[in-house]
Amino acid sequence: MFFFIGGIQPRTVRLEKRDMACPYCSHFEVYVKRTDQYLSVFFIPLIRVNKGTPYVVCENCRALMESDRYPGEDVGHRCRSCGRSLAPGFSYCPYCGQTI
Repeated sequence: MFFFIGGIQPRTVRLEKRDMACPYCSHFEVYVKRTDQYLSVFFIPLIRVNKGTPYVVCENCRALMESDRYPGEDVGHRCRSCGRSLAPGFSYCPYCGQTI
């Protein structure tokens, strides 16, 4: 007797990291991801069946945004490492000391 286990399963692919703050929690771990559907045999994904649409997700609060509707905010007025608001003339962050 032979059993064949197969089916379609989702797989999330990270496309890129965005240099922007999350509009909900102001955290800077924001990624563009896509969920693709794969044909799998014995729980091993083999062939991509359907390519998903890209979306933006925050790794801190798990907020979802559409990729084309949220192109990002101006990060020149925020520190890229600590995420605090800065005046437009700063070259270094006064809170953590990183370059802008």
